[in-house]
Amino acid sequence: MSKFWKSASTYMVAALISIGASYGTYSYLNSRSDYSGADVFNYGQGFDQKNVHLASLTAEGYPDFTKAAESSIHAVVHIKSTVKSTEVAGRRQRQMVDPFEYFFGFGDRGGSEYMNPQPSVGYGSGVIISKDGYVITNNHVIDKATEIEVTMNDNRKFPAKLVGADPTTDIALLKIEGAEFPYIPFGSSDDLKVGEWVLAVGNPFNLTSTVTAGIVSAKGRGGIGAGKPGGDMTIQSFIQTDAAINPGNSGGALVNTNGQLIGINTAIYSQTGNFAGYGFAVPISIAGKVVADIKEFGTVQRAVLGVMISDVAAVEDISPEKAKNLKVKEGVYVGGFADRSPAKEAGVLEGDAIVAINKTKVRNVGELQDLVNRYRPGDKVELTIDRNGKQSTIAVTLKNSSGSTSVVKKTDGLASVGAAFKNLSEEQKRQYGVSYGVEVAGVDDNGKFKKGGITKGFIIMKINNRSVSSAEEAEQIIEAVAQSQDKGLFISGFYANGRTKYYAIDLNE
Repeated sequence: MSKFWKSASTYMVAALISIGASYGTYSYLNSRSDYSGADVFNYGQGFDQKNVHLASLTAEGYPDFTKAAESSIHAVVHIKSTVKSTEVAGRRQRQMVDPFEYFFGFGDRGGSEYMNPQPSVGYGSGVIISKDGYVITNNHVIDKATEIEVTMNDNRKFPAKLVGADPTTDIALLKIEGAEFPYIPFGSSDDLKVGEWVLAVGNPFNLTSTVTAGIVSAKGRGGIGAGKPGGDMTIQSFIQTDAAINPGNSGGALVNTNGQLIGINTAIYSQTGNFAGYGFAVPISIAGKVVADIKEFGTVQRAVLGVMISDVAAVEDISPEKAKNLKVKEGVYVGGFADRSPAKEAGVLEGDAIVAINKTKVRNVGELQDLVNRYRPGDKVELTIDRNGKQSTIAVTLKNSSGSTSVVKKTDGLASVGAAFKNLSEEQKRQYGVSYGVEVAGVDDNGKFKKGGITKGFIIMKINNRSVSSAEEAEQIIEAVAQSQDKGLFISGFYANGRTKYYAIDLNE
């Protein structure tokens, strides 16, 4: 990592670039998988050469982006997401201003002693990827939205249905009803070269159908420190570009000069929340596989190597003693293993350096993640490892986080917990002395709530340390946990007699 990135990371954050949305952080633990060997929906209903235009040159010899821009703007949509606030009923006490909410369009929510709840409205972008109206966007654009509206470049408006979302990659899939929609065909993010011209298409600051141009500044960029601490986004393989993108560009298209979709614009590196020279897009090699999985299975089929990793170049800073055994300058250092690690089972050892997957060179964590992210549990990959200066290959069968190679099915979290919820009345809030919470209105004898000890009448205050203010919010949290890898619910609350209780519910059981 250059001195610039090391020093810059101490005072800059990478901001997610929708207006009025939520945020995530980026970290590494184990390589996650998303496969893009087959294109989503056959790469947008098939690779349509009619929609591809090679970049020409102007009379002065400069690149001409007009055809690529024209073919893209009609398939990039404006997304309005509305979150109807139920967290506060009536009036609430003054709160500290969250600077992230201020920058991203919610404004000062704590500017008065008391205030009435208002719906939160966020804006972003999306890309139509099929004739029948499938739209790809960022998860943080539509996160917690109760209403989603899509506006086309010709001002037609459509209500959108959320098909599914993956917070880990910050990718979501929407559906609008209709036929013969304009769409952008998928290109190859693998074939991108640093220095290649690209276009960013989106709706910055609600300025619809905005096109900006730049070059690919870097590939496989990770460790950019994006979002709020505690988020769950873990992608580390961004396309970095200097095409100008700003709040409202989130979920928009990054296209090459052939008019092909090669990335989904997601974050910017900035001190202010506005563009400061660096933008980041999720490669279509990852995003395409994610939405293909969501459409086919309802959830992402995420394979893991089960390794705890860092860049070889960073090992000397972390542990000079361990660095002595490394004979390579590029690659990914294996510092440990997760439980039920397929890499460990196959013979990978702590201290090994992974330098290639299926003969494709791996220089850093981001590139390793990008490559593993193309596969599903059960797929086999060949790792080239360097061990004390000697290279060898190890065949690894990738598995899911549960240690199996089976397809992960979308689970119905609400059905499994076997509980119904009811909003607290204003009288109940006064009686209990609370401003939020939700009541368990009933439990099923065969549900996980009943088996875990939760009974009717229990007042839930928090689920997984998140305050719960409505029945709908409780259901959304439970469903999200049911789709995650860590299927644990940690519930705190009290009964009407004042007895405080804590419960742990395992959705795997």
